[in-house]
Amino acid sequence: MIDLRSDTVTKPTPPMRQAMAQAEVGDDVFGDDPTVQALEAETAALLGKAAALYTASGTMANQLAVRGHTEPGDEVLVDANAHIYYYEAGGPAALSGVMCRCLNGQRGIFTGADVQGALRPVDPHFPRTRLVCVENTHNRGGGKVWLLEQIKEVEAAARKHGLQMHLDGARLWNASVATGIAERDYAAPFDTVSICFSKGLGAPVGSALAGPRSFIERARRFRKMLGGGMRQAGIIAAGALYALRHHRARLVHDHANAKALALGLAALQGLEIEPAAVETNMVRFRVPAMPAQQFAERLKSRGVLVLAVGADTIRAVTNLMVSAEDIGEAVAAAAEALKE
Repeated sequence: MIDLRSDTVTKPTPPMRQAMAQAEVGDDVFGDDPTVQALEAETAALLGKAAALYTASGTMANQLAVRGHTEPGDEVLVDANAHIYYYEAGGPAALSGVMCRCLNGQRGIFTGADVQGALRPVDPHFPRTRLVCVENTHNRGGGKVWLLEQIKEVEAAARKHGLQMHLDGARLWNASVATGIAERDYAAPFDTVSICFSKGLGAPVGSALAGPRSFIERARRFRKMLGGGMRQAGIIAAGALYALRHHRARLVHDHANAKALALGLAALQGLEIEPAAVETNMVRFRVPAMPAQQFAERLKSRGVLVLAVGADTIRAVTNLMVSAEDIGEAVAAAAEALKE
């Protein structure tokens, strides 16, 4: 199968498996797993932060950030389609007791004026706005990249009112490759940053939260509270460390494959797609003639897996396991599915 459902479907490469098998391990809850320590140190340095914390998932990393920055009854500003709001099971309310105030961005991109307009008066009737969250690249925005100038505009509005800044950088690697902006430069405007090893980088497990050392120690306690303390985690951390060191630069191939897929699909009658909107490794297109799930099933019968993300909308994500030759086969399968 050519699996384009997500960049989370990747499997460890043989060298990654070897690194995992040979990993030196300890008990990370006691703080003595050397491979986890190496991963956290390299992640923090890459992002220009003082410390980092290895977590089981990006959702955990984001929710630890929300919990660390807020108190129950506070309010967080997020895009209406942000992963933190849309895909994390109500975590802000359930785990931190905070409200999300949603901003109507364009493909996930909002402005400093949007932040300014969402602020409530300082009044005991209202929740306190404490945190602004940015997602780069933006998942439901189709892999849309935030430009650094846009982030700095949001930062200026946030700092003017004493707000903290968190970056959901699950696919920050893709944004950095697409723009040439270093990850640490993208991370600089933010107090905390979450990143993911198991999406574009292709590791089997894990994310990380980076920020000030005192904040990360606070988050470590919350991680334990949520059951996220892992013991000999060096085995999986070794996969993440290998991915961090070896798989970042290769993301250009995923981006090129996504663009090729978009151009191939655009040539087919019966699909609606804007190839110019494909900036990283995500391709979204409409199938007006039939339900998206039906089209996905037709593709599946032809050896191609995609994800229906709306009544008439399909998402395809290029990844470590997909080659340029696979893209040609996927376009051919789409053409056959439309003719059926």
